[in-house]
Amino acid sequence: MKRRFFRWEWLLLILIIGISIVNGRLSTHFWSYTGLMDALAVFLEKGFMVLTMVLVLVIGDIDISVASITALSSVLMAMAYRGGLPMALAVPLALAVGVGCGYFNGTLIAKIPGLSAIIVTLAGSSLYRGIAYILLGDQAVGGFPSWYSYLAWGYIKGTHIPFIIVAFLVCALFYGLLLHRTTFGRRLYAIGNNLVAARFSGVPVARIKQIVFTLNGLMAGVAAVFLTSKLGSSRPNIALGYELEVIAITVLGGVSPSGGKGGIVGACLALLLMRLLRYGMGLKNIPGQVMMVLIGIILIGVVMVPQLVSTRKGKPLVRES
Repeated sequence: MKRRFFRWEWLLLILIIGISIVNGRLSTHFWSYTGLMDALAVFLEKGFMVLTMVLVLVIGDIDISVASITALSSVLMAMAYRGGLPMALAVPLALAVGVGCGYFNGTLIAKIPGLSAIIVTLAGSSLYRGIAYILLGDQAVGGFPSWYSYLAWGYIKGTHIPFIIVAFLVCALFYGLLLHRTTFGRRLYAIGNNLVAARFSGVPVARIKQIVFTLNGLMAGVAAVFLTSKLGSSRPNIALGYELEVIAITVLGGVSPSGGKGGIVGACLALLLMRLLRYGMGLKNIPGQVMMVLIGIILIGVVMVPQLVSTRKGKPLVRES
């Protein structure tokens, strides 16, 4: 009973309910169905990156190059379209660029002993965005076909459910099953809990790290496709600073930065929590700078206070693993 009900995910759910009640009292427009759907839709490009950032943190690594991979994928997709490539082929190109960058990160981390993920991805962050600036400079590329905007702004036929929400839920289900219902997922937790023991137990650590970082690059490419569709153009500074928010949401979702703990459900709840916070404050016209300060304080409180309470009682809060 304790393991089932005293979980991090329940705390996040309670906070979501509480914030929704407060926002509903502060603004009568908060409970508008169309408003809520649209508010969630414009935030979900970060959600795609959160899903695989969970896998990266579970194995005890980190990837701070995801936003730069998104920028490079977006720029190369836009330039290919401007060069005459049909948009139906330019979109897979963006995904391929993301996969290539992620595979490059994973190969360096897996194959070179002593080379930490933070160093590789920090270098990758500068490299990928630097290439984007070299290719495009301070220009922007737009003029995409009308059907492309459907990815970010379109609705499922006959409903007011944004297509991007359905796409995110499908990806969340896939990665949830991969992490929690497969041998591959169990190996991720084994690596995060004890890398040496996992290696001596026959777990192919290097290969799994390659796969995880490649998947992370893929989802950065997916984010590039949806974000470019939302903005209607591409430029080198696209998704600037996203990596910090993606990591913060993942940690808020109960994923331990030291590895071995956390899950997809908690990360999705944290993503919803962050969006409801921003949406509610936006309805009250709270300035962006004040919004950042308030969200920072809430993040610190949500992560720190339960840990302090559980530490004093000698019973750490249970997180999914």
